[in-house]
Amino acid sequence: MRRQRSAKIVATLGPASSAPEMIAALFEAGVDVFRLNFSHGEREEHRARLLTIRALEKQIGRPIGIMADLQGPKLRLGRFARGKIAIKPGQSFRVDLDAKPGDEKRAPLLHPEIFAALERGTEILLDDGRVRLTVEKHGKDFAETIVSAGKELSDRKGVNLPNVILPLSALTEKDRSDLSFALDLGVDWIALSFVQGPDDVAEGRKLVAGRAGVLVKLEKPAALQRLSEIIDLADALMVARGDLGVEMLPEDVPPLQRKIVHASRHAGKPVVVATQMLESMIQAPMPTRAEASDVATAIYEGADAVMLSAETAAGAYPIEAVKIMDRIIRRVQLDPLYDASLHAESGMTLEHTSPDAISAAARQVADTVGAAAIVSYTTSGATALRAARERPDVPTLALTARLDTARRLALVWGLHCVHTSDVHRFSDMIQKAARIAQREGFATPGQRIVITAGIPFGTPGATNVLHVAWIGE
Repeated sequence: MRRQRSAKIVATLGPASSAPEMIAALFEAGVDVFRLNFSHGEREEHRARLLTIRALEKQIGRPIGIMADLQGPKLRLGRFARGKIAIKPGQSFRVDLDAKPGDEKRAPLLHPEIFAALERGTEILLDDGRVRLTVEKHGKDFAETIVSAGKELSDRKGVNLPNVILPLSALTEKDRSDLSFALDLGVDWIALSFVQGPDDVAEGRKLVAGRAGVLVKLEKPAALQRLSEIIDLADALMVARGDLGVEMLPEDVPPLQRKIVHASRHAGKPVVVATQMLESMIQAPMPTRAEASDVATAIYEGADAVMLSAETAAGAYPIEAVKIMDRIIRRVQLDPLYDASLHAESGMTLEHTSPDAISAAARQVADTVGAAAIVSYTTSGATALRAARERPDVPTLALTARLDTARRLALVWGLHCVHTSDVHRFSDMIQKAARIAQREGFATPGQRIVITAGIPFGTPGATNVLHVAWIGE
């Protein structure tokens, strides 16, 4: 099944989308990677969804990516004696380590690490920023604050501290257990939440130990201070705009999205734009025009993928949400300005290596000879990633003998992944590339294809061959 677009779609599975027939319909509608959100649901529910995806993959014969999204630390207020309180700007309000239910004057905040990081003037955001507190005085087990915004508070609301680095690992005990479970299931991507710096990524990579790709969710302003280091360590990035939007001014999020996408593309790392993309479709069969423009903006910027969360996990119109996202992407990719913007940055992404030179040449040769497709033989995925980084005008087939590589590359812009047996001779490479390009509907007899590979075959990252081949009768 060939997608008629280059950017990919990630969709979250949940109560609205767990039945086998629904998962099959979502894939048919355009999903390339399915997300299992470990912040919700039971493990056996995630296992059942994964097994359903793998059965579907076997049935259709096309690799499908699966992402396990870890919850990360969740900072929350405790409970109130009456469940909810009224507050008003200017009043004093205390938070402390006392577990006693709160009232109009105080609330339990049972996270000692928060108090350890506070300073006078620190802003504490509650309930996704609807309530804002400014610290006036603090100790190791309390903070006296002034309410600067908000009308009410209720039990268990989330807590955010903008620009404060908390003495917390990005991986809780729950996350470590979930990570082990997800890796044993055989997921393709592990998404790390609550990353504050490169050390969090390094810790995650050590635990994953190469068994999946590591995708870093950029949702903390502190992480953006060390963005280049984090990108170096990550296999992929996600612009998690919901959490960023809580801890930053709304007008700061769009430029940051563009910066992250640009930096990820420059490094050749896949980047996903996520959160509230088609939010109204949780309840409505069509998105707003503003939401359509939001998705389009991410595509114009060159994102590898866009993601649906509650729209497919719990919404009333999961299939419709995928279909409209697919339509928006395809429409943007018909715009001549889209190609112009992508190619404006192509040369900037190159490194001074032979593999990068060949990948850049493959795009140029494909344009010059009017090739129908680029065929990239890859073992680790590095050759295919280089091809995708160039954002060629023609489709790219990624051929690999490793099923885990094919599944992981399902996230990457422009790649049509095929799991196939390895080749051992140059003539076999050409014949197989031509045969698969024709079988998959990317080329017809009489057309040319451009082939990139590494020799000796099967050597990860050793892209050193470029060949133009004819498709025979």
